[in-house]
Amino acid sequence: MIAWIEAQRAGLINKKNITNNILSGFVVGVVAIPLAMAFAIASGAKPEQGLYTTIIAGIIVSIFGGCRLQVAGPTGAFIVILAAITAKFGISGLQIATLMAGVILVIFGMAKMGGVIKFIPRPVTVGFTSGIAIIIWVGQWSDFFGLPKPAGEHFHEKFLALAESFGQLHLPTTFLALLALVVLILSPKVLKRIPSPLVSMVVVTVVQSIFQFPGVATIGTAFGGIPSTLPMPTLPDVHWNTLLPLIGPAFTIAFLGSIESLLSAVVADGMTGTRHNSNQELIGQGIANILCPFFGGFAATGAIARTATNIKNGATSPLSGVVHGLVVVLTIVCLAPLASNIPLCSMAAILFVVAYNMCEARHFMDLVRTAPKADIAILFMTFLLTVFADLVVAVNIGVGLASLIFMGRMAGSVRVVEDDRATRILYRSREDCPEQSPSYVHTPEEIDEFDKCCNTDVVVYTISGPFFFGAAERIESIISSINVDFTTVLLRFGHVPFVDATGINAFRNIIKRMESHGKRVILCNLQPYVYEKFEKAGILAMVGPTNVITRVEDFHKVCACKIKD
Repeated sequence: MIAWIEAQRAGLINKKNITNNILSGFVVGVVAIPLAMAFAIASGAKPEQGLYTTIIAGIIVSIFGGCRLQVAGPTGAFIVILAAITAKFGISGLQIATLMAGVILVIFGMAKMGGVIKFIPRPVTVGFTSGIAIIIWVGQWSDFFGLPKPAGEHFHEKFLALAESFGQLHLPTTFLALLALVVLILSPKVLKRIPSPLVSMVVVTVVQSIFQFPGVATIGTAFGGIPSTLPMPTLPDVHWNTLLPLIGPAFTIAFLGSIESLLSAVVADGMTGTRHNSNQELIGQGIANILCPFFGGFAATGAIARTATNIKNGATSPLSGVVHGLVVVLTIVCLAPLASNIPLCSMAAILFVVAYNMCEARHFMDLVRTAPKADIAILFMTFLLTVFADLVVAVNIGVGLASLIFMGRMAGSVRVVEDDRATRILYRSREDCPEQSPSYVHTPEEIDEFDKCCNTDVVVYTISGPFFFGAAERIESIISSINVDFTTVLLRFGHVPFVDATGINAFRNIIKRMESHGKRVILCNLQPYVYEKFEKAGILAMVGPTNVITRVEDFHKVCACKIKD
């Protein structure tokens, strides 16, 4: 709704733009039809369920989302997760997990977590996206080559089973699949205005209808066709004993859906120069995923390719996303009987191209060539874990390793150095100090005492970088190991933007150790955030208010106050 209102305020929903948005919505709707069926079949659902998901998600996200040009629906990134959930819990389990994920997404949006998702490192996103692409590609060998469905739960088991069954390759199915693949690759060069997935699907369907190759699996033979009516809203079949095991998969759907939808929104922003509302986008995606299971659908998210197609065809408002959903509705009502003849191998060919586009080979190799070794290790770790273990494990370990490496780098960037320049400022001539002191320093005895105070053994250290748990022990060790025979240590905090609880505790230990050896601690140039935390933690009270200064030049005032006291 936010995106819709903003589009109205910007004058993007008017008579002049309505035509462009309707035409763009029609094109995207046509593009979405074969993709929705292919993604549904690969996820273990029926092809019509992919269409239902496209309708609900497309309309709801366009109305309630935070990106005015976002196109939502089933996507390739979800295939691996959804297929695993369907295999273990059935289609009802997938729908329950989708509903739960929708609630989680709404909570994410209301908790203002839209900005947190963007902190996932690039090596992690490229690694798991490339891994998903490999799984999708290998997973479609069965339908592409007409091979038996592989047994086994893990990738390597399925891969070996498929490799061993290539002797059973079905030639007519393989021929139609290769024809579909050739049309997918060549049609954009000839028929630029017609979506290549639709052209490929229609061509292969016509060829199969004419020649009737035996043994070729179609939507009709595999699923009994597609109903020509829309489903009435019904509550998914909830089994209470499966709710707890589905919490993990639901969080996975929500997590990946957040990443995918916000990445798509960022792509849209880059193409149009607009800015999306990330929190509202998560809420819109959440509402869509809550409603999809009631209409026979499953998990949906922002689709990058369809969103880009929407923009390239002249869309300027959420109206195009609504039209895209209505086009799918009309297709079901008017053309559903024709879908029975669509060969499954044409869907597999479409997913081959989807997997190729997802693998981001260019970005993968670019990271391998240019990234630091630690990032390359994260990239390969995430990729291999996605393929051979589990997407959730891959992302958790990838993000965890990236966080540890980042904290190590940040801790390594923290510096505690003796500031000779600041020390020279303190050791001014004996004649200058009394003149800059307050007027109550005037007797010869006071001047002498003041002179000794200002020119006593003082060491100045500048701390640079965040004072957090990763660097606290290092900073404490450095300061505590100072062997200079000094009576006062002045610590400059002008380059310390942040301090956490561990840093506060470390600094408290530093002060106690200094005071136990008769050392005086002066804090200089505390940033507002650090000042507030030190004040709440009692650090300022420990050193005393007169030992907190804003500039090194103010050190003489501390001396004067000490004399007066």
